[in-house]
Amino acid sequence: MKQTCVMDTVAMDRALTRMAHEIVERSEDLGKIALVGIQGGGVRLAQRLAAKLQEITGKAVPCGMLDITMHRDDLSLRKKPPVARQTNIQFDVTGRHIIFVDDVLYTGRSTRAAMSEITDFGRPARIQLAVLVDRGHRELPIRADYVGKNIPTSKEQKVRVLAEEVIVE
Repeated sequence: MKQTCVMDTVAMDRALTRMAHEIVERSEDLGKIALVGIQGGGVRLAQRLAAKLQEITGKAVPCGMLDITMHRDDLSLRKKPPVARQTNIQFDVTGRHIIFVDDVLYTGRSTRAAMSEITDFGRPARIQLAVLVDRGHRELPIRADYVGKNIPTSKEQKVRVLAEEVIVE
């Protein structure tokens, strides 16, 4: 299958900057916002988005990571058992405005699993969704509140987000 790059590094950075500005514009109380990256690609995007929000507002935004493995609805359909990843939420989610961050929104099932999982940590006042790519084909009534790019795809196509991280030690 032919591979096509639809967002380069500059476009990805521009999309995340725009999404951060949209979050600031739409938020009533920035002090209640917390980002939660959905394990795999959502974690590093949540960290990037948190950095952008701090650049804009001058305030750090709590950022965590959430593993949704045990709340997936396709566990019995998989040939291999899934590998659980790390969950790390160092803040109380109760009463917070949680923004889930994921790389690609497709069927909506990962988001549904994230909503089920987050309630193990408390009761958020509000949950929103930020995705870098929305490719359509929803199977559940879920939509993203913040979208980097809408990419129409067929069900046979795959969308992968490849992001290089720069780590300074």
